[in-house]
Amino acid sequence: MELTDIARRFIVHWGEMGSSWGVNRSVAQIHALLFFHGQPLHAEEIADTLAIARSNVSNSLKELLNWNLIRVTHVLGDRRDFYETSSDVWELFRTIVRERKEREFDPTVRLLRELAADPALGREPAAAQDRLRSTLEFMHTLGAWSDEMLRLSPATLEKILRLGAQVQRFVRAPEPAPPGPAALSDPHPPLPPVIPPY
Repeated sequence: MELTDIARRFIVHWGEMGSSWGVNRSVAQIHALLFFHGQPLHAEEIADTLAIARSNVSNSLKELLNWNLIRVTHVLGDRRDFYETSSDVWELFRTIVRERKEREFDPTVRLLRELAADPALGREPAAAQDRLRSTLEFMHTLGAWSDEMLRLSPATLEKILRLGAQVQRFVRAPEPAPPGPAALSDPHPPLPPVIPPY
């Protein structure tokens, strides 16, 4: 398969970003190819298109399968395995967040709980105890919030994120100046801002 210039630039950049995120470049490029192409591809076609060794493609596909970012599918009359990914960017976002949470976030929370429950923590300086417990509390709150977000459909999650930007502007609004003598006698003080109901 011959890549267009747009497809090539997208795939190359996604591979570079993958490296920045700690993901193997080939893994990120293969996922980018499947996402951009939007149709199932077999391993040989992936290897030929990206000029990647067949063994590298095989290992990268296994990693993407372990992350639940791709799935195996079959084509009538062809015995080979084909691979495809979701075309829904919100679903991909949810999958990546869920998988990274299970691999990185949850083990850290478990360790912090063990440390907080260990009687030996009492022998550490009080400030260190406070930092550990506040870190655990923060991560517990963040984890509970992310679990709630992951239960939502992509459409609902998108609405909440859009609403979040409006709430942030409301919360970060500058504090009003203290009322002067004229304002204290005003029988019609200004109304507070209204947050849209969506």
